Amino acid sequence: MYETILTLHSYLAYVVLAVLFFAVANAFMGWFGNKLFTPQKDFRLSLYALILSHMQLVIGLILFFVSANGFKAIQTLGMGGLNAPSRLLAVEHPFINIVAIVLITVGWSRHKKFIEGNKKFKNIAIFYGLGLVCFLSRIPWGQWFN
Repeated sequence: MYETILTLHSYLAYVVLAVLFFAVANAFMGWFGNKLFTPQKDFRLSLYALILSHMQLVIGLILFFVSANGFKAIQTLGMGGLNAPSRLLAVEHPFINIVAIVLITVGWSRHKKFIEGNKKFKNIAIFYGLGLVCFLSRIPWGQWFN
């Protein structure tokens, strides 16, 4: 079961990052290009990024509690006993990714308050962009590509 959840979490991460990247790029192009915010493309792309990132969070939280590298590592070694790679998996990766999800959710909630497309794009570009940066900063790259 653990291997299945880990594999799902790893492969879904590629999808989440790709959709989030496209949502951020689309928002910046719409913001600086003064385009209209369309429900067919812009709304759906932002919504898919929100949904997929939340799905990734749920899978990641399940993984955190069933993995030996997550909560069990903190219980076994204590916070002071974690080395850098184990601290990344047990503390930094989950914490920063939860912050990223909060930023994305705030961006989604704020964009709905505006009527003008420019303000909608601006909120999505800023908050989704910050979420993307947070995601990219705490991916365990060394383990992801092995």
